[in-house]
Amino acid sequence: MSRKKPRPVPVPPEPLAEVFDAHTHLASCGAADAESVRAVMDRAAAVGVRSVCTVGDGIAEAELALEAAHADDRVVAACAVHPTKAGELTDDARARLRELVADPRCVAVGETGLDTYWITHDPDGTAPLEVQEEALRWHMDLASGVGKPLMIHNREADDDLLRVLSDAPSDLTVMLHCFSSPLEVAREAVDRGYYLSFCGNVTFKRNEELRQAAALVPEDRILVETDAPYMTPEPFRGARNEPAFVGYTARLLAEVRGVDPDGFGALVSANARRLYGL
Repeated sequence: MSRKKPRPVPVPPEPLAEVFDAHTHLASCGAADAESVRAVMDRAAAVGVRSVCTVGDGIAEAELALEAAHADDRVVAACAVHPTKAGELTDDARARLRELVADPRCVAVGETGLDTYWITHDPDGTAPLEVQEEALRWHMDLASGVGKPLMIHNREADDDLLRVLSDAPSDLTVMLHCFSSPLEVAREAVDRGYYLSFCGNVTFKRNEELRQAAALVPEDRILVETDAPYMTPEPFRGARNEPAFVGYTARLLAEVRGVDPDGFGALVSANARRLYGL
């Protein structure tokens, strides 16, 4: 009888002097109260992760994200309704989101965007593209109105996303989280002045083009993230992720860009603080 090879248990990478996890989901990592948030952040701090932005993909998680940000000063929050849940953006949800993003501990509107992957794979459980687009445009206006950056989720929707974002207010700062698109999309995003954030999938062996994209991003607009509990970097792909493991991705990106890992960690941290107005 064949047995699956057990997945390796992640261990923290060698510490960096400093690194900022620009996009994570603490509640989905099991950190849903002040004590568990501190525990996750203490593990992260032990390997140089000084700060994280925890993200809500709907009203319930956005509220937990803000609670985490108020419980631990190493945490800030982003709040929005995920594109796959765009049908949940009712008038009441919009009113609540306006309240959440006005909180000083909310530093970005996100994650919003477009996702055609789940339209194909779960059409009954996923908002149609036109509903996602309407929600994205509403979030764009919200972010511009409060003067906070827009955090974008994009899955297999490059052309439509670039089309919609071309209508964004001129004062809007855009971050493409978990950047996973082709090289030509990276070039277009760079030309538009967007921030590009890379997570564990850039370490996967098959993703050479993604590493090429990471190499071309200007040094003042590159970020690193975990998107935990997902996207755990090599050599622990498939295991549960958390902010303590962002150093694996940061070290790989430093290698790709031919720079010192500690210097790169400081660079992406400065970029995140500037993006989030910290």
